Amino acid sequence: MTFIAYLDEFGHIGPFISKQHPNHNSSPVFGLAGILLPLDEARGFATWFFQQKNHLLQYEISRDDKHPAMWEKKGSSLYTVQNIEKYRNLRQFTNRFFNYISTVNGHVFYVGIKKTALVENHHPNVLYRRILSEAIKRLDEFCAKDCNPRSNFILALDEHDQRSALITQASQDMFGGSSPRRNLIEPPFQLESNRYQTIQAADWIAGLIGRMGTYWVDPDSYSENSVFIKYFEQRLRRVSVRSGIRISTR
Repeated sequence: MTFIAYLDEFGHIGPFISKQHPNHNSSPVFGLAGILLPLDEARGFATWFFQQKNHLLQYEISRDDKHPAMWEKKGSSLYTVQNIEKYRNLRQFTNRFFNYISTVNGHVFYVGIKKTALVENHHPNVLYRRILSEAIKRLDEFCAKDCNPRSNFILALDEHDQRSALITQASQDMFGGSSPRRNLIEPPFQLESNRYQTIQAADWIAGLIGRMGTYWVDPDSYSENSVFIKYFEQRLRRVSVRSGIRISTR
Protein backbone atom coordinates (compact mmCIF):
# COMPACT_ATOMS: atom_id res chain seq x y z
CA MET A 1 0.00 0.00 0.00
CA THR A 2 1.06 3.58 -0.61
CA PHE A 3 0.08 6.28 1.87
CA ILE A 4 0.12 10.02 1.44
CA ALA A 5 0.81 12.11 4.54
CA TYR A 6 -0.56 15.66 4.56
CA LEU A 7 1.12 17.71 7.30
CA ASP A 8 0.97 21.28 8.56
CA GLU A 9 2.57 23.17 11.43
CA PHE A 10 1.13 23.41 14.92
CA GLY A 11 2.11 25.65 17.80
CA HIS A 12 4.65 28.34 17.03
CA ILE A 13 8.13 28.10 15.54
CA GLY A 14 9.57 31.04 17.48
CA PRO A 15 11.21 30.98 20.94
CA PHE A 16 9.04 30.64 24.03
CA ILE A 17 9.68 31.85 27.58
CA SER A 18 6.29 31.89 29.26
CA LYS A 19 2.64 32.58 28.64
CA GLN A 20 3.02 35.90 30.46
CA HIS A 21 6.18 37.07 28.69
CA PRO A 22 5.62 40.29 26.68
CA ASN A 23 7.34 38.95 23.54
CA HIS A 24 7.93 35.19 23.57
CA ASN A 25 4.52 33.90 24.62
CA SER A 26 2.91 32.34 21.53
CA SER A 27 3.12 28.62 22.30
CA PRO A 28 5.39 26.26 24.25
CA VAL A 29 5.19 23.63 21.49
CA PHE A 30 6.01 23.30 17.82
CA GLY A 31 5.53 20.43 15.42
CA LEU A 32 3.88 18.94 12.38
CA ALA A 33 0.49 17.25 12.35
CA GLY A 34 -2.08 16.00 9.90
CA ILE A 35 -3.50 12.94 8.23
CA LEU A 36 -2.07 9.77 6.72
CA LEU A 37 -4.32 8.36 4.00
CA PRO A 38 -4.14 5.42 1.60
CA LEU A 39 -3.38 6.99 -1.75
CA ASP A 40 -6.52 5.63 -3.42
CA GLU A 41 -8.69 7.22 -0.68
CA ALA A 42 -7.30 10.75 -1.07
CA ARG A 43 -9.83 11.95 -3.67
CA GLY A 44 -12.81 10.62 -1.76
CA PHE A 45 -11.52 12.08 1.47
CA ALA A 46 -11.08 15.51 -0.14
CA THR A 47 -14.69 15.39 -1.33
CA TRP A 48 -15.96 14.37 2.10
CA PHE A 49 -14.00 17.12 3.84
CA PHE A 50 -15.15 19.74 1.32
CA GLN A 51 -18.79 18.80 1.92
CA GLN A 52 -18.37 18.78 5.69
CA LYS A 53 -16.57 22.14 5.67
CA ASN A 54 -19.37 23.67 3.60
CA HIS A 55 -22.00 22.35 5.99
CA LEU A 56 -20.17 23.28 9.19
CA LEU A 57 -19.17 26.80 8.09
CA GLN A 58 -21.96 27.58 5.63
CA TYR A 59 -22.68 30.99 7.14
CA GLU A 60 -19.07 32.17 6.92
CA ILE A 61 -18.54 30.78 3.43
CA SER A 62 -21.74 32.38 2.11
CA ARG A 63 -20.53 35.82 3.21
CA ASP A 64 -17.33 35.55 1.19
CA ASP A 65 -16.91 36.10 -2.55
CA LYS A 66 -14.51 33.17 -2.90
CA HIS A 67 -15.56 29.87 -4.39
CA PRO A 68 -15.96 27.33 -1.56
CA ALA A 69 -13.21 25.20 -3.09
CA MET A 70 -10.79 28.11 -2.56
CA TRP A 71 -12.12 29.16 0.84
CA GLU A 72 -10.29 28.12 3.97
CA LYS A 73 -10.44 28.63 7.70
CA LYS A 74 -7.30 28.05 9.72
CA GLY A 75 -7.42 25.33 12.32
CA SER A 76 -6.03 27.65 15.00
CA SER A 77 -9.03 29.96 14.44
CA LEU A 78 -11.55 27.12 14.33
CA TYR A 79 -10.34 25.24 17.40
CA THR A 80 -10.61 27.82 20.14
CA VAL A 81 -11.89 27.23 23.65
CA GLN A 82 -14.86 29.49 22.98
CA ASN A 83 -15.85 27.64 19.81
CA ILE A 84 -15.56 24.19 21.40
CA GLU A 85 -17.61 25.19 24.43
CA LYS A 86 -20.24 27.06 22.41
CA TYR A 87 -20.78 24.97 19.28
CA ARG A 88 -21.93 21.42 19.74
CA ASN A 89 -21.88 20.89 15.98
CA LEU A 90 -18.12 21.55 15.95
CA ARG A 91 -17.60 18.90 18.63
CA GLN A 92 -19.78 16.46 16.70
CA PHE A 93 -17.97 17.18 13.44
CA THR A 94 -14.57 16.59 15.05
CA ASN A 95 -15.59 13.16 16.26
CA ARG A 96 -17.00 12.34 12.81
CA PHE A 97 -13.71 13.58 11.36
CA PHE A 98 -11.72 11.09 13.41
CA ASN A 99 -14.21 8.33 12.61
CA TYR A 100 -14.05 8.96 8.88
CA ILE A 101 -10.26 8.88 8.89
CA SER A 102 -10.47 5.43 10.49
CA THR A 103 -13.17 4.30 8.09
CA VAL A 104 -10.90 4.85 5.08
CA ASN A 105 -8.00 3.08 6.87
CA GLY A 106 -6.23 6.36 7.51
CA HIS A 107 -4.57 7.75 10.61
CA VAL A 108 -3.80 10.97 12.41
CA PHE A 109 -0.10 11.70 12.78
CA TYR A 110 1.70 14.34 14.79
CA VAL A 111 5.22 14.94 16.07
CA GLY A 112 6.57 17.91 17.98
CA ILE A 113 8.53 19.23 20.92
CA LYS A 114 8.17 21.37 23.98
CA LYS A 115 10.56 24.24 23.34
CA THR A 116 13.11 24.80 26.10
CA ALA A 117 16.03 26.47 24.29
CA LEU A 118 17.13 29.93 25.40
CA VAL A 119 16.12 32.72 23.04
CA GLU A 120 19.70 33.24 21.88
CA ASN A 121 20.02 29.51 21.10
CA HIS A 122 16.70 29.16 19.30
CA HIS A 123 16.96 28.77 15.52
CA PRO A 124 13.52 28.42 13.87
CA ASN A 125 14.69 26.97 10.55
CA VAL A 126 16.88 24.41 12.30
CA LEU A 127 13.92 23.48 14.49
CA TYR A 128 11.67 22.95 11.47
CA ARG A 129 14.24 20.72 9.78
CA ARG A 130 14.66 18.66 12.93
CA ILE A 131 10.92 18.15 13.26
CA LEU A 132 10.63 17.26 9.58
CA SER A 133 13.42 14.67 9.93
CA GLU A 134 11.69 13.18 12.96
CA ALA A 135 8.38 13.04 11.09
CA ILE A 136 10.00 11.27 8.14
CA LYS A 137 11.69 8.81 10.50
CA ARG A 138 8.44 7.93 12.27
CA LEU A 139 6.42 7.62 9.09
CA ASP A 140 9.14 5.43 7.60
CA GLU A 141 9.05 3.18 10.67
CA PHE A 142 5.27 3.00 10.46
CA CYS A 143 5.44 1.81 6.86
CA ALA A 144 8.27 -0.64 7.54
CA LYS A 145 7.22 -2.09 10.89
CA ASP A 146 3.53 -1.46 11.48
CA CYS A 147 2.14 -2.26 8.02
CA ASN A 148 1.70 -5.75 6.65
CA PRO A 149 2.70 -5.95 3.89
CA ARG A 150 5.37 -3.24 4.07
CA SER A 151 4.14 0.09 2.66
CA ASN A 152 5.51 3.30 1.15
CA PHE A 153 4.53 6.91 1.62
CA ILE A 154 4.46 10.29 -0.09
CA LEU A 155 4.74 13.47 1.97
CA ALA A 156 2.80 16.67 1.21
CA LEU A 157 3.46 19.81 3.25
CA ASP A 158 1.88 23.23 3.38
CA GLU A 159 3.95 25.85 1.59
CA HIS A 160 7.02 27.09 3.46
CA ASP A 161 9.52 29.84 2.68
CA GLN A 162 12.40 27.45 3.41
CA ARG A 163 11.31 25.08 0.63
CA SER A 164 14.81 24.45 -0.76
CA ALA A 165 16.34 23.67 2.64
CA LEU A 166 13.47 21.36 3.58
CA ILE A 167 13.63 19.37 0.35
CA THR A 168 17.39 19.07 0.76
CA GLN A 169 16.94 17.80 4.32
CA ALA A 170 14.37 15.24 3.20
CA SER A 171 16.61 14.06 0.35
CA GLN A 172 19.46 13.56 2.79
CA ASP A 173 17.17 11.58 5.07
CA MET A 174 16.08 9.39 2.16
CA PHE A 175 19.54 8.43 0.98
CA GLY A 176 22.04 9.32 3.67
CA GLY A 177 23.82 7.60 6.52
CA SER A 178 23.29 4.18 8.02
CA SER A 179 19.49 4.49 8.23
CA PRO A 180 18.11 5.74 4.91
CA ARG A 181 14.36 6.27 4.84
CA ARG A 182 13.62 3.67 2.23
CA ASN A 183 9.83 3.94 2.32
CA LEU A 184 9.62 7.63 1.37
CA ILE A 185 9.03 7.59 -2.39
CA GLU A 186 10.05 11.19 -3.17
CA PRO A 187 11.12 14.30 -1.23
CA PRO A 188 8.10 16.27 0.04
CA PHE A 189 5.74 18.16 -2.21
CA GLN A 190 4.61 21.61 -1.04
CA LEU A 191 0.99 22.58 -1.66
CA GLU A 192 -1.03 25.79 -1.44
CA SER A 193 -3.51 25.22 1.35
CA ASN A 194 -6.31 27.26 -0.21
CA ARG A 195 -6.28 24.95 -3.26
CA TYR A 196 -6.13 21.58 -1.49
CA GLN A 197 -8.90 20.29 0.77
CA THR A 198 -6.54 17.65 2.15
CA ILE A 199 -4.01 20.23 3.35
CA GLN A 200 -6.87 22.22 4.89
CA ALA A 201 -7.92 19.05 6.71
CA ALA A 202 -4.35 18.61 7.95
CA ASP A 203 -4.36 22.23 9.14
CA TRP A 204 -7.51 21.58 11.18
CA ILE A 205 -5.86 18.58 12.81
CA ALA A 206 -2.77 20.72 13.45
CA GLY A 207 -4.90 23.43 15.05
CA LEU A 208 -6.43 20.89 17.41
CA ILE A 209 -3.08 19.29 18.27
CA GLY A 210 -1.63 22.73 18.93
CA ARG A 211 -4.26 23.36 21.62
CA MET A 212 -3.94 19.92 23.15
CA GLY A 213 -0.16 20.07 23.04
CA THR A 214 -0.02 23.14 25.25
CA TYR A 215 -2.06 21.32 27.88
CA TRP A 216 0.02 18.17 27.64
CA VAL A 217 3.29 20.01 28.30
CA ASP A 218 2.01 22.63 30.79
CA PRO A 219 -1.47 21.86 32.18
CA ASP A 220 -1.22 24.50 34.90
CA SER A 221 -0.57 27.41 32.53
CA TYR A 222 -2.97 26.15 29.87
CA SER A 223 -5.76 24.76 32.02
CA GLU A 224 -8.38 26.33 29.73
CA ASN A 225 -7.36 23.85 27.02
CA SER A 226 -8.49 20.91 29.14
CA VAL A 227 -11.76 21.16 27.21
CA PHE A 228 -9.97 19.71 24.18
CA ILE A 229 -8.68 16.82 26.28
CA LYS A 230 -12.16 16.19 27.64
CA TYR A 231 -13.85 15.93 24.27
CA PHE A 232 -11.18 14.58 21.92
CA GLU A 233 -8.15 12.98 23.55
CA GLN A 234 -9.47 9.44 23.81
CA ARG A 235 -10.61 9.31 20.19
CA LEU A 236 -7.41 10.98 19.01
CA ARG A 237 -5.33 8.31 20.73
CA ARG A 238 -7.25 5.56 18.94
CA VAL A 239 -6.75 7.00 15.46
CA SER A 240 -3.16 8.27 15.72
CA VAL A 241 0.05 6.35 14.95
CA ARG A 242 3.72 6.90 15.89
CA SER A 243 2.76 10.27 17.38
CA GLY A 244 3.88 12.35 20.32
CA ILE A 245 5.33 15.59 21.67
CA ARG A 246 8.63 15.41 23.55
CA ILE A 247 10.68 17.87 25.54
CA SER A 248 13.49 19.50 23.57
CA THR A 249 16.98 18.68 24.80
CA ARG A 250 18.77 21.44 22.87
